[in-house]
Amino acid sequence: MECLGAGRGTPKQRAQVVQELRQKYPLKALLQLAGLPRSTFYYYQHQSQNPAKYQMVKEQIVIIFNENKKRYGYRRITKELHNNDICVNHKTVRKLMKQLGLVCQVRAKRKYSSYKGEVGEVAPNLLERHFKTNQPNRKWVTDVTEFKVNDRKLYLSPILDLFNGEVVSYNLSRHPNFKQITDMLEGAFQTLPDKVDNLILHSDQGWQYQMKSYQNLLKAKGITQSMSRKATCLDNAVAENFFGLLKTELFYLEKFDSIDQLEKAIVDYIDYYNNRRIKLKLNGLSPVQYRIQTVGAA
Repeated sequence: MECLGAGRGTPKQRAQVVQELRQKYPLKALLQLAGLPRSTFYYYQHQSQNPAKYQMVKEQIVIIFNENKKRYGYRRITKELHNNDICVNHKTVRKLMKQLGLVCQVRAKRKYSSYKGEVGEVAPNLLERHFKTNQPNRKWVTDVTEFKVNDRKLYLSPILDLFNGEVVSYNLSRHPNFKQITDMLEGAFQTLPDKVDNLILHSDQGWQYQMKSYQNLLKAKGITQSMSRKATCLDNAVAENFFGLLKTELFYLEKFDSIDQLEKAIVDYIDYYNNRRIKLKLNGLSPVQYRIQTVGAA
């Protein structure tokens, strides 16, 4: 009984002693002697009776975290758990991730610019930061970003659909030339009917997008061109955010020995991003899953 004196041992230890003695002595007297509130005692009793309460949840958190290569934070992991019929709130997931030492990668920034002044015709900003649309193939955005491995460079040029963030088409090239842009457009055009209406393709004022040849390709397909204002990256924030995400979740996370290795990794990542990486704003679905579900239900 002496070990129950207030100040002797931690509250958890005193609660354990009270549990052992409660069959012989009144609980009220034991708690008074131990200096423990009844609520504290029952808290530790509940813990001791459920030592593996969150063990299964922890295991699933680790699986989801590693399957997604440390790219998911607690909110996205919570949504993925819900998708797997494991009901737990985001605060608990955050606490368990902290206990497990699981930390999502922090986004870093590095900007490549293809702007070379006004070398052609600059289109008006029709998008005006209205990044939402309720239909596919109504608003597309594009840009170019640069990667560097051992003094060699790789350039990625994608088109993203603002309906679901899906990468509609992309091209990887060792050089940021006009062929990269036309190859990307050709891939995107293959997803469309011969002639389209009400589709805007937005970009910054990079030299590629000011070229008459580029603008003629869009016109021939019935696509309306839109451009950001000069030196205003927020006008094309969705493309910028995609590049930041890709670099954080792939390029800054892994060590690449060659451009070929990086190129394969980017191809794999875009497939993962389109088909498996869930988005909270898409109800916990990947871009492709969301498009199929939404268009199929229409």
